[in-house]
Amino acid sequence: MRSLGIVAIIMFMSLSAFAKNDDTRTFMVIFKQKELKSLNTTIKNIESQFSSAFKTKSYTGNSDLTLVIEVPTQQIDKCLLGDFLVEVGNNKEFKLQDIAFRVFDLTEGQKEMESFLSEYEELQQQRKNDKTAKADLKP
Repeated sequence: MRSLGIVAIIMFMSLSAFAKNDDTRTFMVIFKQKELKSLNTTIKNIESQFSSAFKTKSYTGNSDLTLVIEVPTQQIDKCLLGDFLVEVGNNKEFKLQDIAFRVFDLTEGQKEMESFLSEYEELQQQRKNDKTAKADLKP
């Protein structure tokens, strides 16, 4: 439960720090510490494999490990990103999707959130208009 709150905070921070350009796409990749340890790798090792080509930021602490990756094109989606090979300990390679707990497309999530907020604001305005209309009808 606690990690969901941290994830929401990270998503907000990432959306404000990344994705300023309409041509970019931002992803949040969450890892489990035990999983990375069993593969003899770290989030910093994984980040270094992406940071040469993309803008990245990693978050560690008391919660799940998180890597935010900004790609310079809308052509890469979370499925394609998940297919990227990541080298882990003992010179083994795995697809990112096979070692990540979750991969989120923050750019798509932002669009969905903006749509939701717009619908919510319209509903609130409609309710306000309905109340005003009812008050005008009373003698």
